[in-house]
Amino acid sequence: MSVFCGLECVVCLGCSRWAWKRLTYIGSYDSESWPPASPDEFEPIPRLCRAILAVYEEDLSQPRFPPPGGYQMNPSWVIKRVAYDQTGGNCPPYLIYVDHGHKEIILALRGLNLARESDYKVLLDNRLGRQMFDGGYVHHGLLKAATWILKREGETLRELLEELGSDYKLVFVGHSLGSGIAALMTIVVVNHRDKFGGIPRNKVQCYAIAPTRCMSLNLAVKYADVINSVILQDDFLPRTATPLEDIFGSIFCLPCLLFMICLRDTFIPEKRKLNDTRRLYAPGRMYHIVERKFCRCGRYPPEVRTAIPVEGRFEHIVLSCNTTSDHGILWIEQEAQKALELL
Repeated sequence: MSVFCGLECVVCLGCSRWAWKRLTYIGSYDSESWPPASPDEFEPIPRLCRAILAVYEEDLSQPRFPPPGGYQMNPSWVIKRVAYDQTGGNCPPYLIYVDHGHKEIILALRGLNLARESDYKVLLDNRLGRQMFDGGYVHHGLLKAATWILKREGETLRELLEELGSDYKLVFVGHSLGSGIAALMTIVVVNHRDKFGGIPRNKVQCYAIAPTRCMSLNLAVKYADVINSVILQDDFLPRTATPLEDIFGSIFCLPCLLFMICLRDTFIPEKRKLNDTRRLYAPGRMYHIVERKFCRCGRYPPEVRTAIPVEGRFEHIVLSCNTTSDHGILWIEQEAQKALELL
């Protein structure tokens, strides 16, 4: 009898420990030791969110989603728009835009469309350790989508770079599904700069908004000078190491799935995670927008922290009612603009 009582105590203590660790863990803990971002480095992010939203717009002169910061895109600067009927299911829609005011050639990709089977096929085309690339591992389906776009648009981008001159940057930006494609396009371009007029490495930049985990840790750190990930508070996707095909295959039971991931990851040592070279991560330098803190009600003026972390690289799912709302591009743009005004 005493043995069973002892076992019950151990189980109760274990469950209590897990509940305390998971229920009191909040998104701001991920970056609490990071320094604040500077206004100059964070400045492009709100307006590049606007470039992603432009992919959804039918008429840029009358946007359905008014920009919170007043930044208005010029319809005459749009070079090309590519919709679903033109991608053949190889990637989500995108546009190419030249921002002459900031001297940037921008290729922007939209996020996952829950109603499009082709987007799911891109995500499902992978398994852990399937695709080796540049000395690491990447998501196979996202790499295929990235190379498809570059084959289709590489000549256009090269001609724009030659026409506009060396003052212009080449910027890839995407949200959610599009963020992983943008990040992998950036790696391909950086390694084949001779095909893009010999553009210097520091003139190629990527901004992955609400990023998917698309590359192994060594690549995520290696390309931190050209790839930037932007994460709003509790967003679930950058924290979910479970293969994307499992996540989106269970999209209608997402809260249950996230709870099970929390339960599993609580008992996996950090060192064991880091030692798995096949494990995928959100790419590059991290910018974490924080607006909620422990035992404090409501939202606070957002602050931005930044680092190129190795350990503690958004490894813990946050049990929060905001895990999915913090993934929305409109909300990220709004909070990023507020944070920029406060920097």
